[in-house]
Amino acid sequence: MKKVKIDVPNPSVEQVEYYLHAWNRLENYHLQEDALDRLFFELCPENNDMSSILLKVAALNDFYSTNIFSVFPVAKHILSLGIDERLKTGDISLVADIQRVTINNVEKNFYSFATKYCSHHRPLDFPIYDSYVEKVLCYFRNRDKFASFKNQDLKDYTKFKGILIEFRSFYGLNQYNLKEIDKYIWQLGKEYFPKSYGKKKLDEKQ
Repeated sequence: MKKVKIDVPNPSVEQVEYYLHAWNRLENYHLQEDALDRLFFELCPENNDMSSILLKVAALNDFYSTNIFSVFPVAKHILSLGIDERLKTGDISLVADIQRVTINNVEKNFYSFATKYCSHHRPLDFPIYDSYVEKVLCYFRNRDKFASFKNQDLKDYTKFKGILIEFRSFYGLNQYNLKEIDKYIWQLGKEYFPKSYGKKKLDEKQ
C-alpha cells in the first residue's frame, strides 16, 4: 500500500489565529477548560489537602482520559511532595517528581498527566505534552529542521519545553504564550495525525 504523504500547513501567525478561533468555537474544548480553570484557580488552588488534590486528579483523568486507573495513590503522592512553592516559581523539575508513582509495588510513569497537572496551575510556565504535540514537533523537525532532537527527548520535560520555545522562535510566533502554542499544536496534531486506535498508547490525551 502506498504511504499517503502528509502535508501540514507551515506554522504562521495566520495558522495560530485560525486554530485559536477554532478552539473557542468548539464548546467541549473551551467549556472543559473553563471548568478546570475554576477548579484549579478558584475552588482548589493549593495542594496541601488530600480532598482538593483528589478532585483535581480525578477531573483531569476523566476529561483527558490519562489512563490513571487508581487516582488515590497519585493524589497521595502529590500531597507528599508539597508542590505549591515549586509551582509558584515555575520549577519544571516538578514534572519528573510527579510523573513517577508507585502503585501496588509497580512504578508507573504518568508523564503526560504530570505536565497537565502542573499546567493547569501555571499554564504559562508548564506547557502540556501529549502524543499529538509530539507528532507535530517531530514532523516539523524532519521537514524544516527547526531544532535537533531525538523523539525520546520530548519525554524529558526540560528538553521538551526548550524544544517548544525553539519551535515558537523559529516560525516567528513569539507573540504567543506557551498555552496558546499548545492549543494550536494540539489541534494541528489531532487534525493531521489522528490516532490509530488499534495501537493506542497509554497516558495520552484523547
